[in-house]
Amino acid sequence: MAFLNLNRNNLRYNYEFLKGKFKENKVGWGVVSKVLCGNEIYLRELINMGVDEIHDSRISNLAKVKKIKPEIKTVYIKPPSKRNLADVVKYADVSLNSEFNTIKWISEEATKQDKVHKIIIMVETGDLREGVMGDHLVDFYASVFRLPHVEVIGLGTNLNCLNGVMPSTDKLIQLCLYKQIIELKFNKKIPLVSAGTSVTIPLMLNKQLPKGVNHFRVGETLYFGNNLFEDKPIEGMRQNVLELCTEIIEMQEKPVLPMGNLATNVQGEMVEIDESLYGQSSFRALLDIGLLDVDPKYLIPKNGEFEIIGASSDMIVLDLGKNPKNYKVGDLIRFKLKYMGGLAILNSNYIEKRVV
Repeated sequence: MAFLNLNRNNLRYNYEFLKGKFKENKVGWGVVSKVLCGNEIYLRELINMGVDEIHDSRISNLAKVKKIKPEIKTVYIKPPSKRNLADVVKYADVSLNSEFNTIKWISEEATKQDKVHKIIIMVETGDLREGVMGDHLVDFYASVFRLPHVEVIGLGTNLNCLNGVMPSTDKLIQLCLYKQIIELKFNKKIPLVSAGTSVTIPLMLNKQLPKGVNHFRVGETLYFGNNLFEDKPIEGMRQNVLELCTEIIEMQEKPVLPMGNLATNVQGEMVEIDESLYGQSSFRALLDIGLLDVDPKYLIPKNGEFEIIGASSDMIVLDLGKNPKNYKVGDLIRFKLKYMGGLAILNSNYIEKRVV
């Protein structure tokens, strides 16, 4: 049976590494837990490390966080939908917003619940996902800041999430200038510029982060230890917090090429035939995991001794060549994961989740 291991020591190591770097740069931060998909075992691991601020894009996950530790600060990190506002106000202390009507509805709901809900206004800086356009920001703030039971505590932005636009010192300075303009015009203090995500960490490490940026929302780098600017590990961080273990359920020597009339497979793909391989054979292993759980392109083999040939809904097929490691049925094949692979595996109810 396939299962996922979370290495407690490596997670804590990466957390302490990042905690030290943020402290050194006088920057606050929260941990994004969305890759954990609300798994309570793993959420407890985060909380037990001393995390005091958790961010997520699913309100049900934040409800679990509040159940485990009610006093922890929770942040809902996508624009709320009208139909879940009651839960957003109930379980999230802060939410990221870019629509006036939504904030007005939050104000009404917070009044009903007799709470003050905190808001970070998201600003568009080029990646074209969520965010108020910069030339509308002053008017937007003017419409929002007097609403009852709502407190604007920051400006934020997201980069690299949709179109791959990378953060830069200039873009982040622009956001800091928006904050200064609003503070001067309205004589109101905005404490946070929440412009940092995992992709922005290299700017901080290279001392290129504008001083006005004082808050980060970090997920991927914590769990995978990667520099997203250069697609390589960050020196001093660990990349094996999560490890997928799959079991070989068939091991046979078979022809390299399929036999018979070909049509598209379950993914709508047509297999290309290399006629030079006719007559050759290799050992093929079937694994007890498939497309229903994860796209194989997000799996990283822990050694180079096999190739992922393809997958169906419930099985992945490996080519082991001459099988130099003498793998057999029942053996485990281990993979590191890319971020989207981790997200898929954590979201699969069919993969057991373990802590080691």
